[in-house]
Amino acid sequence: MDYSLAALKLLCVQLGSAHQTTSQNAFTLGGILFQRAWLQGVLVSTPSFSDGGRTARLQLDDGTGVADLFLSGDFLNRSWEIGMYVMVVGGYFVGAGDAPMIKVHKIVDLSPFPDRESMWYLEVMEVFKLFYQPLFEERD
Repeated sequence: MDYSLAALKLLCVQLGSAHQTTSQNAFTLGGILFQRAWLQGVLVSTPSFSDGGRTARLQLDDGTGVADLFLSGDFLNRSWEIGMYVMVVGGYFVGAGDAPMIKVHKIVDLSPFPDRESMWYLEVMEVFKLFYQPLFEERD
């Protein structure tokens, strides 16, 4: 993982437009090179364990789509429940299914904070307008 590449603040629907690069283990979105994504949303599944309990899969819905989250390590010791609003940062992967896949590096329960969801949408819009949109327009 190349940590010099930023984790893009995105919505699930935007990940559907990402394209895998041929020269690196990375993706591009409107000319922006990335490996990690930063998402926020509501957990819509309970953990489904695999690898003898060493990994678990959850699903996150951000209102624009659903992403599969893969947890390991200390994250498995926490209680993850349907309806929790979480922030997730992790490596983005394309799998056989329709949903984007994120190998979680960081996950935080934001459920106790009021206005968290509306603030997230504003953050994503502001980041797009300030940083991503100019790069998209350069390509046109």
